[in-house]
Amino acid sequence: MMKRKATNLLRMLCTVLLCHLMASPLMANGDEYVIKNGERTLYGVLSKPPYQGKRQGIVILAHGFAGTHHFAYAYFDALNRLGYQAYAFDFACGSPFSRSDKNTMNMSVLDQQRQLETVIEHFRRQPDIDPKRIVLLGESQGGLVSALTAASNQKKISRLVLVFPAFCIPYHWRARYPTFDQVPDTTRLWRVPMGRQYFKEILDMDAFQLAKAYKKPVLIVHGDADQVVPYADSEKMQKLYKKATLHCIPGAGHGFNPEQQAQNLGYIIPFLQE
Repeated sequence: MMKRKATNLLRMLCTVLLCHLMASPLMANGDEYVIKNGERTLYGVLSKPPYQGKRQGIVILAHGFAGTHHFAYAYFDALNRLGYQAYAFDFACGSPFSRSDKNTMNMSVLDQQRQLETVIEHFRRQPDIDPKRIVLLGESQGGLVSALTAASNQKKISRLVLVFPAFCIPYHWRARYPTFDQVPDTTRLWRVPMGRQYFKEILDMDAFQLAKAYKKPVLIVHGDADQVVPYADSEKMQKLYKKATLHCIPGAGHGFNPEQQAQNLGYIIPFLQE
């Protein structure tokens, strides 16, 4: 009898937990949404505000190295409440877990920029999107990709949000491989294999000088305890950008816990309301 009661209690607790998760914005928001990119299909999730009727702005979110679209669930609800649609996708070749293409040997920063540009052009053509309110939001490598994309597409991007952006990628790898001849066929970072193309495109890149061409409002959020991407790089970019605001999250590393993510959103929300 006691065993049966314990089993029933366990089932009840699991049911309550499942209902709670299903009601959570992290799972409730977003529908699968794919975009053709040449011969490839970019898999993503589109989250819309509950109210429709007029054209809305959209925030396109770019994940970091070896990440996926799942990081964006922490942003969807807040962005929808502001009246923005939000779209996050898996970069093709951007992760072993990418639902667009898992072959990370073909990963490259500039290819990710081209993919992001494909997504931008797609949404600019959608009748329910206001093409004057397209925002890019990128984390880590996705921040670098977003910054480069915004600089090359000035008229198409209204605002730019960079969260611990990895402007360090070119000079970090240049320290390891001073010349392209020194790059092996396969390099592994966090057990993720990358081919030579990744390095061919970035070893001579000055990400700071390329990114600073963007003249519209920029928000940078970064933790001062980041051991992967130097906080000083965000300080440098704030000075290089024409209209940039930098917010520091004390004690935060390369990735935010729930409390730090709340602080992050506390900076992003008013920035998008301006």
